Amino acid sequence: MTRFVFITGGVVSSLGKGIASAALAALLQARGYKVRMRKLDPYLNVDPGTMSPYQHGEVFITDDGAETDLDLGHYERFTGVHASRADNTTTGRIYSDVIARERRGDYLGGTVQVIPHITDAIKDVVVTGTDDYDFVLVEIGGTVGDIESLPFLEAIRQLRNDLGHAQTMCVHLTLLPYIPAAGELKTKPTQHSVKELQNVGIQPQMLLCRSDRPIPDNERRKIANFCNVRPEAVIAALDVDTIYACPISYHNEGMDQEVLRYFGLPYDSKPDLSRWEKIVHAIREPEGEVRVAIVGKYTALLDSYKSLAEALLHGGIANHVKVKLDWIESEEFEKNGNISERLKDADAILVPGGFGERGAEGKIQAVRYAREHNIPFLGICFGMQMAVIECARSLAGLPKASSTEFGPTDEPLVGLMTEWARGSEMLRRREGGDLGGTMRLGAYPAKLVPGSRVAEIYGRTEIRERHRHRWEVNAHYKDRLEKTGLRFSGLSPDGVLPEVIEYPDHAWFVAVQYHPELLSKPFDPHPLFAGFIAAAVKEAHSK
Repeated sequence: MTRFVFITGGVVSSLGKGIASAALAALLQARGYKVRMRKLDPYLNVDPGTMSPYQHGEVFITDDGAETDLDLGHYERFTGVHASRADNTTTGRIYSDVIARERRGDYLGGTVQVIPHITDAIKDVVVTGTDDYDFVLVEIGGTVGDIESLPFLEAIRQLRNDLGHAQTMCVHLTLLPYIPAAGELKTKPTQHSVKELQNVGIQPQMLLCRSDRPIPDNERRKIANFCNVRPEAVIAALDVDTIYACPISYHNEGMDQEVLRYFGLPYDSKPDLSRWEKIVHAIREPEGEVRVAIVGKYTALLDSYKSLAEALLHGGIANHVKVKLDWIESEEFEKNGNISERLKDADAILVPGGFGERGAEGKIQAVRYAREHNIPFLGICFGMQMAVIECARSLAGLPKASSTEFGPTDEPLVGLMTEWARGSEMLRRREGGDLGGTMRLGAYPAKLVPGSRVAEIYGRTEIRERHRHRWEVNAHYKDRLEKTGLRFSGLSPDGVLPEVIEYPDHAWFVAVQYHPELLSKPFDPHPLFAGFIAAAVKEAHSK
């Protein structure tokens, strides 16, 4: 029997529903249960693919090419279970699907309404493809009380009735603020939030209370009485120094035991948390420190690079060092010309993905600095494209080398991809067409050159990595660029699309067209990030 746990949030946003959900999933996994996670987002966009990183943060890409909420990245990093298109939906997608059915006549002339048609569509998303799992954890985005989340709350209320209370559970995440003037935690925001949830017909069975300090027993009993839950089901979600300590912290507070008790499952035994204990130990007690400069264009909102920051942390875990991240807005180099001053203390330099011309010249300057000063360098997606342009301009005698993304150019080192293959299917796009879902998205294979540095890093010559981009490096310039010392060490299986470049005679210079950060886990760091940080450690020791 599949059991469904619905996770809602109240009081304020950004309390950490995604981390809490992922931590609970990790705890259930540690007890031997098979877990799947899903996210329901209440915004009207069909997916976050066309949203600004400043609006939504990172867009997380699944193997099957879905552009999804960044919380799915947390789900994968905590559980190791690859998410799919089925694991994230939005109000926009639900309404689009229902309206498409209405246009086809699927409703046989009936009036199409929020109840039952929208709520039925939401319920279908929740339950479809879940038969093989012991637990399905479903996070509802937004905050209880938001008007746009009402159809989702109604849908899970109905599912509670459809499936029965023995198969469903509601967990509500709230805030317990500490008021220094009063010297106490205040429970009223939690009481009001639960009341808001009860007003739409949902009674939570567990409260996860975000707090910066332990909850006194009298306050716990007060919350339980006013919110109609067991005192043992009032769980303190205490602040921790690393998100990877959350499974341990929540277990110590009794979260997984209470979930199992509610479902009538054995809960006296202890989960195997050794994986998380090792990770937390490596983070808290590093044997050294390296500084990585990240020259990006969305550094004003670090959620734009959430998976990247985590992957670098994982690289630090693999090398037993603390990785200090120096976030640099690439436009700073264009305006101030202080590149040497800003990068002189960096043990490694990373240029991440991005879209558009803004900040591109600053990224190119960062690439050149890393190449000329023999500093370990990793370029990702747009970062690889800028590395190719830098090589063309500085070494191949092509001063006008550019990307068609920036406008017409006589030397299109990077061009718009209009046709590419996914297995036996040929995908196409046209200039001026829709932006949403029209990139090369999802996992694609690549072949690495035997004996290359990147093949050595991976330990194999065939890989499969996740992509998200519209422009590709122009393979017609391959021979000319390789004469400068640059090496195209990874290509698509048909040899048409460059996937990896490197400088064999550089200390460590690798750039990739894909996004390796999306596959990195704290218990299984991606080999590129483990190798990159290892090179940074070597650079730090040489100073």
